[in-house]
Amino acid sequence: MTEGAGLRTGELPDDLTAAEAGMWQAFRNGSVYDLSSGDTVADDPHGGHPWGEERTVRARIVCWLLLDGPPALAGRVASLKLAGVHIRGPLDLAGGTVTPYVEMHRCRFEQDVLLPEARFTTLRMVDCSVPRLEAARVQTEGDLHLPRCRFHRGIRLTDAQIGTDLMLNQAVVHRDRSGRSVAADGLTVGQDLQAELLESHGELSLRAATIGVSLSLRGARLVNPWARLALNAPQLTVERSLYLTPAGIGAQAMSGMTPAQGTRIQRFSCEGGIRLDDGRFGDAVDFEQARFTLADDQELSLRRVQTPELRFLGEQPARGRVVLSGAKVVNLMDRADAWPGPGRLHMGGFAYDNLVPRGPFPLAERLAWVGAATAEYNPEPYERLAAVLRSGGEDEDAREVLLAKQRRHRESLPLAAKVWGYAQDWTVAYGYRPGRAAVWMAVLWAAGSLAFARSGHPPMKRGEHPEWDPALFTLDLLLPVIDLGQVGFWQLRGGWQWLATVMILLGWILATTVAAGATRLLRRN
Repeated sequence: MTEGAGLRTGELPDDLTAAEAGMWQAFRNGSVYDLSSGDTVADDPHGGHPWGEERTVRARIVCWLLLDGPPALAGRVASLKLAGVHIRGPLDLAGGTVTPYVEMHRCRFEQDVLLPEARFTTLRMVDCSVPRLEAARVQTEGDLHLPRCRFHRGIRLTDAQIGTDLMLNQAVVHRDRSGRSVAADGLTVGQDLQAELLESHGELSLRAATIGVSLSLRGARLVNPWARLALNAPQLTVERSLYLTPAGIGAQAMSGMTPAQGTRIQRFSCEGGIRLDDGRFGDAVDFEQARFTLADDQELSLRRVQTPELRFLGEQPARGRVVLSGAKVVNLMDRADAWPGPGRLHMGGFAYDNLVPRGPFPLAERLAWVGAATAEYNPEPYERLAAVLRSGGEDEDAREVLLAKQRRHRESLPLAAKVWGYAQDWTVAYGYRPGRAAVWMAVLWAAGSLAFARSGHPPMKRGEHPEWDPALFTLDLLLPVIDLGQVGFWQLRGGWQWLATVMILLGWILATTVAAGATRLLRRN
């Protein structure tokens, strides 16, 4: 019987094997075609147990069914539902339009699955062993599900368009010849991309990908010791949230939900750099309990990221850098022990509106956080922190931050300016503690009054002098711009003359530092 006649009548072609004939009839009936033996070990598609001819179908026959298969039986919907089947040869559907529903469970593919520029309604491959999935520019109206599959030479989904969900939960993906495990640059997913408990050996590339709802890498393990990046996703757009958080393990664990108490969890871990530069996230970027293992030249890079909330609540990386330069967030939720130390944190141009610390985060540690991000003096991180504290009503803490900024700036000045900085600090704390000026003035006034009261001083001219008042005389020395009518009428000799000169100098220093502090406060306001 010719192939055309078989298609017109729905009768079996002559050259089909027994396994293929059963698959043909199951396709017309829309039923599951299960060739599993019932032995868990033997049925493992990832194991080494051989599958004989009784479980083997040719990939060419599978393609025939999907692209130009026979009509469905009366009252049935034709679909390909395989379980425990060995598919021999390359499954090549490149450029084809596949109308039937396709679902394959625990199948073993002998060669690559080739789907570039193919069109599907829905494609589900669950717990299958696949040498490589080549699916650049593939399109689906519904889901593309690949959970628990193992891909020995990677997945290519470049510029793919998935109508609803893309699922890679518990998949194991090894790298291809270019070093990538998943190459999905330009990928578009209508709803969620779920890659929970994914195990990626190589670079997971999502450059310029667009996710319609959320991207979940809960409990995923990304490993790439061969190159700098384990997750390469610049210009990634996620309409809701990116989750790099723990996932529950076991049958009771539910995807996308916080694991119940007592559930065993697996944290997100990444051995290699992460690049999320220029990403846009509609709700949040969540690093709850994430673990990063970085080399000295690797980064967790969030340059110019924009998101309403950044939850930086992971484990502090022992090496490498965290870069937030140019990032913009509304709420920064963090812990004191999540941030790396000096020289390994970069926050130039990092803007945030609110601080939401998880656990104790005293001001001294927050100042150390800013200091860690400024190997060389940079006023911007201090001013940003002060502005956020002030907007939250913590004016005293804001002044402490600005004072710390001046002290940090002082260390970069030449000697003369540094000495003058110390004078401003000791007297009025650069104007942020103006009450100190009154204290210093009171101390100097009392000391000078007591000193000058111990002995009288002859007038310069008889009959042309006011009555001697040591307290008023001392105050006239200390106030450089106010004349109280005491200085210039009395003869001071020896040490008294030096004491008066010191009082005048100290008065000028106090006045100058108060003026400088007032100017700084007015400029800030």
